[in-house]
Amino acid sequence: MKSVCVFCGSSFGTSPIYADAARETGHAIASQGLTLVYGGAKVGLMGTVADAALEAGGKVIGVLPTSLQEKELAHEGLSELYVVGSMHERKALMAEKSDAFLTLPGGAGTMEELFEVWTWGQLGLHRKPCGFLNTGGFYDQLLTFLDFQTNEGFMKPVMRAMVQSAATPAELLDLFRAYQPPSTPKWIKKEES
Repeated sequence: MKSVCVFCGSSFGTSPIYADAARETGHAIASQGLTLVYGGAKVGLMGTVADAALEAGGKVIGVLPTSLQEKELAHEGLSELYVVGSMHERKALMAEKSDAFLTLPGGAGTMEELFEVWTWGQLGLHRKPCGFLNTGGFYDQLLTFLDFQTNEGFMKPVMRAMVQSAATPAELLDLFRAYQPPSTPKWIKKEES
């Protein structure tokens, strides 16, 4: 593992623990000699994680679509900034440049990014780990729902186990290093009557 993509909010949320987690994540990635790949903005948790990695001497790659360049205020101090034509190109390039996907607190866009790469992994399009940094229990209810989906037969347990969670960045990075992708197919076989 050489690079970690971080999905997170372009706002700070209501508690200072989220910015603290973003700082801790940026420092952990850089201090372990890993490259941070993220959405390229200087605002909210996005800017915080990038600034922390840069302060710790790390390499930071940002990917920002042209349409959001001004709205999200592109971070100008990055090691590399790619400006692309669309959100689809953004996500594809972030995935291409990353060996793992870590999700900090965020909104709908953050969820969509993580769920897409998790789905790609289920389909065998990549073999990279992904997971939630469960800061202050932020993802507790979502993780409970994912377990419910599994119990209700809409997800195989092996597919549910693909998305990991931990309370600290160091723990999650350790889980990523130990990750073994499933060898079973995603498709749930139709029950025979």
